[in-house]
Amino acid sequence: MKVLYYDCFSGISGDMNLGAMLDLGVSEEVLRRELKKLHLDEYQLVVTKDERKGITGTKVDIQLLHPLPDHHHHEDHPHHHHHHESTDSHGDHHHHKEDHHHHRNLHDIETIIHNSHLSSEVKELSLKIFREVAVAEAKIHGRPIDEVHFHEVGAIDSIVDIVGAAICYDTLKVDKVIFSPITVGGGFVDCAHGRFPVPAPATTEILKGIPIVSGEIQKEMTTPTGAAIAKVLGEEFTTDKDFTITKVGYGIGHRDNVIPNVLRVFLGEVQHQHRETAKMIDCNIDDMNPELYQYVMEKLLDKGAMDVYLTPITMKKNRPAMKLSVLCSQELEASLTEILFKETTTLGIRSYEVVKNMMSREVVKVNTPYGSIGMKLALLNGEVVKYKPEYEDCKKIAEEHALSIHEVYSMVQQLYFNNLHR
Repeated sequence: MKVLYYDCFSGISGDMNLGAMLDLGVSEEVLRRELKKLHLDEYQLVVTKDERKGITGTKVDIQLLHPLPDHHHHEDHPHHHHHHESTDSHGDHHHHKEDHHHHRNLHDIETIIHNSHLSSEVKELSLKIFREVAVAEAKIHGRPIDEVHFHEVGAIDSIVDIVGAAICYDTLKVDKVIFSPITVGGGFVDCAHGRFPVPAPATTEILKGIPIVSGEIQKEMTTPTGAAIAKVLGEEFTTDKDFTITKVGYGIGHRDNVIPNVLRVFLGEVQHQHRETAKMIDCNIDDMNPELYQYVMEKLLDKGAMDVYLTPITMKKNRPAMKLSVLCSQELEASLTEILFKETTTLGIRSYEVVKNMMSREVVKVNTPYGSIGMKLALLNGEVVKYKPEYEDCKKIAEEHALSIHEVYSMVQQLYFNNLHR
């Protein structure tokens, strides 16, 4: 399983994210080609190598161009490039824009994205991230979402940052995105509305439900755009790096702080397909009518136990007995323990935590002359390692066509094997 892990020890902003993605190996050519599909010619993307506190990485600047009478000569007038005026932010919001960069509202931005030739996945993801920011801004300013005219979101750099983030994510083709808790900084920040406490209100709104840390630096470390990217892409927020690193990238921020102002991202491989903790409940029984085991086992499975099994044991005074074991999720421990106390003769129960590693499973249909049979596949790192026919399907066909079940199994496996190696 391919994992993308964001290490936000110095926060996250839209441009740091783009830098980190390019540094990780997303092709600059692909990013530029896809961004062209927005048909916006008011900016240019400047990509450079830079370093912070000895860490080298990629820095992305979105430079706004003054509208010129003749639109075709932007590139030829370097002196017309307009650098970000960022007060105390990463250069990805809170800018006082020149008046001619008209304020766009969410509807304008949605139209730009809908009318572009970007793939539907990229469009959908971009709009999701934009909406996070828009909803937060609307809430802060006490306005309906469609009335919010933000320089923050409407700014060209936010459009490029957010659509760029969606393009990069789409290119990486990862199975899961994990973020560290997000460093937000502290102190105050100056913006169009005056002095705001850090994290700024919009950032705070977006980060609801996500673990944050202040960090040591009294500046704004995470911007609304950065927060929205984390909120939409992040499936898990943890400091645990539980993977094998395959690649590392560094996105360089706009400031030089005591802590390197970089966003570090990892690509990793997780070997275990699926790992989770579960509870194991055991009890030893030496004085119960054996007829009752089936009843108790079925009841436990009905109530959601993952597995229930019996192990013959010998207890004190050489008494033959059974150990009844129940595997279940943490949430079900209490209710299944109650069933054991009520329905069996046991007086005491043990429970402990176990870690389950499971292969990913998939069922495919195999067509046979007798009808279709399910084949259960077990996958490791995306590759089929084992496969076996579904017992119930085979049993049914064996009974209906007077075949031995062994013949049915062999036939299905042969058919599946032949399809694989065609």
